[in-house]
Amino acid sequence: MSDHIFMGGGGEAYGAPQVLRLDKANRHGLIAGATGTGKTVTLQIMAEGFSAAGVPVFLSDVKGDLSGLAASGTAEFKLHEAFTKRADTIGLDLTYDSFPVTFWDLFGKQGHPIRATVAEMGPLLLARLMELTDAQEGVLNVAFRVADEEGLPLLDLKDLRALLVWVGQNASELSLRYGNVASSSVGAIQRQLLVLENQGGDALFGEPALQLSDMMRTRDGRGEINILAADQLMGSPRLYATFLLWLLSELFEELPEVGNPDKPKLVFFFDEAHLLFDDAPKALVDKVEQVARLIRSKGVGVYFVTQNPGDVPEDVLGQLGNRVQHALRAFTAKDRKELKTAAETYRDNPAFDTAEAIQEVGTGEAVTSFLDKKGIPMIVERTLIRPPSSQLGPIDAPTRKAIMAASDMAGKYDQAVDRDSAFEMLRKRADAAAQAAEEAEAAEALLDEKAREFKAARRFSAGQPRSTRASSRSSGDSFGSALASVVVKELKGTTGRRLVRGVLGSLFKGR
Repeated sequence: MSDHIFMGGGGEAYGAPQVLRLDKANRHGLIAGATGTGKTVTLQIMAEGFSAAGVPVFLSDVKGDLSGLAASGTAEFKLHEAFTKRADTIGLDLTYDSFPVTFWDLFGKQGHPIRATVAEMGPLLLARLMELTDAQEGVLNVAFRVADEEGLPLLDLKDLRALLVWVGQNASELSLRYGNVASSSVGAIQRQLLVLENQGGDALFGEPALQLSDMMRTRDGRGEINILAADQLMGSPRLYATFLLWLLSELFEELPEVGNPDKPKLVFFFDEAHLLFDDAPKALVDKVEQVARLIRSKGVGVYFVTQNPGDVPEDVLGQLGNRVQHALRAFTAKDRKELKTAAETYRDNPAFDTAEAIQEVGTGEAVTSFLDKKGIPMIVERTLIRPPSSQLGPIDAPTRKAIMAASDMAGKYDQAVDRDSAFEMLRKRADAAAQAAEEAEAAEALLDEKAREFKAARRFSAGQPRSTRASSRSSGDSFGSALASVVVKELKGTTGRRLVRGVLGSLFKGR
């Protein structure tokens, strides 16, 4: 088995092989370039190379083109002649082939449903997803703490909504324990939850939650290529970016340390990476930087795909050792500044000016730099990118449907499961409180009836002879003692009822 992925030919007449070493593939990478310059094809051939080496891949299909990985290319394809010529130029024996693919879709339409629980997502990412202020994020953290302390599982959005109602109704008590819990902040979070639901976010949260092992499989020695249908998801860019960051964070949290493996355990492509960093708070950017720095020791390679290297924060960009830079345009002063910055991130090649080369490379060509066997970036080269072996462009709907039906994941995630969690538990508590209140009210009515009987007996006793009254007094004392016991018991019951109502509130008012 090869220890590298052949990316294309570089140097004079494109005769020098440019390769991505598998033992350095977990040092992360960057695929950049303007729209229409070939980033998607580069991503496709990288996915092919990793799969062929037995490395599972996760990528998002933003335009719908990458489903072609599941089908073999063909000599009848209109670009076959151009591909053959390019292969001859770079010394590649071009053969067409298909690759093992599993389709996923947050909305369950173009792939198997993919879900996470609210608890797994956590308050930091949820706050980012709902664009909460610092104060609102603080209240959300309180809600998560209460859920932990009260043993209330947060699985889907209705769980979170029910918990927020509870928090709002007990804000005074919680403020004494955790700091200010403003009802206005609770209301703002609830409104943002509604917006999230309207964007289809409720499809993401629930069970069965994704098992990471289902994305790290091999089939007949080849790594499974997991393709997330993202064309519809891109209509909610914050949801898209937050989901991918959650998945990356889960990999970081759950996978064991492996050091420097001969090849990655998984390669993760983050397409449209600028969506992750646009208007992101510093805490989130710091988290991405931390994950990128440490996840390599878990055997995971992360490759950011974006139009401009400047879309990626400097602390993250500095960790991306393997780079493929397609053409950048420089029409404005801002463009020229970004071009200059991009060129300065490469080791100079005395044969050409890097900034000029980045502007000049055509479709199917790129400026590349990969890590050598010592982990040092090689000098920049103009590279003719190899043609893909799989189909260029999307497969048709019937083919996708057939692949999904034959998948090992068919049936495992298709049906949502709604087990008892925070919503159901809080409802049961509210039902119990309502029943206790009804019983207390019935006891109170009985107490009133007994009191009326007592008063009537006193009036009757007052009209009797002394001897009769003496006899009645003894009976009245007995009745008075019984009444006192009832009063004490009922006072306790009433106090208990008020406490229950104060704690649980009227979560399901209307009973």
